[in-house]
Amino acid sequence: MTLKLQCCPVVNSVYLRLYSIRDLMSQSNNSIFQHLRDFAQLNDKDINDSQPFWKARKMIKGDFFNMQQMVCNDLGLVVKGIFRIYYHDPNTEEDKNIYFFSENQFLVSFRSFISRNPCWYFIEAMEDSEIFFISYKDLNRLYESHPNWGKFGRLLAESFFTIAQTRTEEFLFFSHEERYTRLLEQHPQIIERIPAYHISSYLGITNPSLSRIRKRVEGKKGE
Repeated sequence: MTLKLQCCPVVNSVYLRLYSIRDLMSQSNNSIFQHLRDFAQLNDKDINDSQPFWKARKMIKGDFFNMQQMVCNDLGLVVKGIFRIYYHDPNTEEDKNIYFFSENQFLVSFRSFISRNPCWYFIEAMEDSEIFFISYKDLNRLYESHPNWGKFGRLLAESFFTIAQTRTEEFLFFSHEERYTRLLEQHPQIIERIPAYHISSYLGITNPSLSRIRKRVEGKKGE
C-alpha cells in the first residue's frame, strides 16, 4: 500500500515556540512533573535528572506533532489542548480519525516511536495547544541510567497497548452510542471543543447518526 503524504504548510513552523523547563514549571505549578511521578512512581532524583531532556512547546491549531511517513521522534505530554491522530486515505481523499489526545495524556505514534519506522498517521493540534516533550534518544538515556525510568517505559508500553486493544474491542463489542459515551468519559467537553464531523469520523458514523445519539444521551441524563 502506498501512502500519500499530505503537506503541512511550512509557515506553521514559524509559530512553534520553545520554552525553558523552568518557564513551563512556573506556568503549570509543577503539575506536569507530578503527573510523571504519579504515572511511574518517579522520585525526586529521577525527576531532577530528567529535567535537561524535557522541553515545552506551544502549538497553534493545525500544527503537526508528527507527519504521515515520518518517524515519530518525540514523546509528548499534553498540557493544554486536543490532538487527533488520523490517517489520510489516498483513495478517497478522506481523513479518518483514529484517536484523540487531550490534557494529561501522553502524545505519540508509539509503533513508530519504538520501532524507528515511519508513522502511518498524522498527529495534529485541533486547537491552540501546549505540550511537554522528550526525544526518543533522551528518553532511552533515562531508561538505561535510571531503573524507575525503565519502569516508566514499561508502563508507557502497557498503556499504549491497552489503548490500541481497547479501540479494536470498542468496534467489535460496543454500540455506536456506547463508543460515544466512552469518548466523553475520556475527553470531557470534547463535543464543545471540536467540530462534530471529527467525532463522527472517530466513531465511524454519519453526522445525522451522531446527532441522534447525542439527543438520546442527553435525554437519559435528564431522566
